[in-house]
Amino acid sequence: MRTQYYTAASLDGFLATEDHSLEWLFPLVDIQDTSLPEFMQGVGALAMGSSTYEWMLRHVVNAPGGGAPWPYAQPTWVFSSRQLPAVPGADIRFVRGDVRPVHQAMQAAVQGTGKNIWLVGGGELVGQFYDAGLLDDIIVQVGSVTLGSGHPLLPRRIAQPRRLELTAVKRFGPGMAELRYEVLREGAPGAERA
Repeated sequence: MRTQYYTAASLDGFLATEDHSLEWLFPLVDIQDTSLPEFMQGVGALAMGSSTYEWMLRHVVNAPGGGAPWPYAQPTWVFSSRQLPAVPGADIRFVRGDVRPVHQAMQAAVQGTGKNIWLVGGGELVGQFYDAGLLDDIIVQVGSVTLGSGHPLLPRRIAQPRRLELTAVKRFGPGMAELRYEVLREGAPGAERA
């Protein structure tokens, strides 16, 4: 079981614009032509922040012109300090605070399934998992656009030698490149101690 951050970012490292728009992403590639469908087959539980959840509500569940059902059958933990509306029939668990006990609950939900934990976003929430030593992989699809500002991919300084190991690179159409990194723990083979 691995805890994985799978996302897309602009060439200059932003997930979304300052107003949380992802409109920059959709013209670059058809999501069905990326590794997302295969990746989703290995997902047993998800975690996301409140901004990501609210984006899902606005653009999927309550989309103008008729929404769609909540897209995930897996249990989803939503980190928020605010009261947010639930989606009827969806397994959504609202939490706050330290990521460690929530990660333990996610591991318990996935135990024995052979599935992984997906950290959907945003970057600050994923940074908290990284800070706690709980992040195993970063899988980012880098788009051929720059945004200049917005919400960063991972607002952490990870500058220690051999802390992130590039394990794969793949091209998706003319506008996307997928980079896969393993997060090496302190003392792991190949990782230098901080």
